[in-house]
Amino acid sequence: MIQISKCLPQGRGLAKAMLARASEVVLDWDVRQKSRFETTDSTGRILGIFLPRGTTIRGGDVLVGADGSMIRVIAAPQSVLKITHCTQHGTPFDLIRAAYHLGNRHVPIELKPDHLKIEPDHVLAEMLRAMHFIVNAVDESFEPESGAYSSGGHAHGHDHGDHGHDHAH
Repeated sequence: MIQISKCLPQGRGLAKAMLARASEVVLDWDVRQKSRFETTDSTGRILGIFLPRGTTIRGGDVLVGADGSMIRVIAAPQSVLKITHCTQHGTPFDLIRAAYHLGNRHVPIELKPDHLKIEPDHVLAEMLRAMHFIVNAVDESFEPESGAYSSGGHAHGHDHGDHGHDHAH
């Protein structure tokens, strides 16, 4: 078993040639939220994952083995509900309203410009349909937002540059 104790967000800092040689592991959202689990990569090697507690693994991340090997994480397709606005009863802006109502229920949500995704829930699906949203069951990868106060996972830092205001709110 190869022990994994390091995760490089989106393979940051690695050369494309190195990533091309990496094996892969396909994991669904439930597994990618765990910091301790066992899995098998695309070459058949057994991996023992021992990441810091609270770590969330995202599709595109790269796991680094104790032996120096690299394993690219692929977000597995899974059953999700894909929510879109109804062109006859609203606009894409209505997705903000749906995200608000789902967020009030602390539902993990993947936010996209033209749709939302949540894990299957027939009660929420009916609520959204009653609000004139189109809700379809699909098999796709699921990458919900990290919570604003979550300490787990990893930062997605970016440079704001100097655009005239302080970020200490």
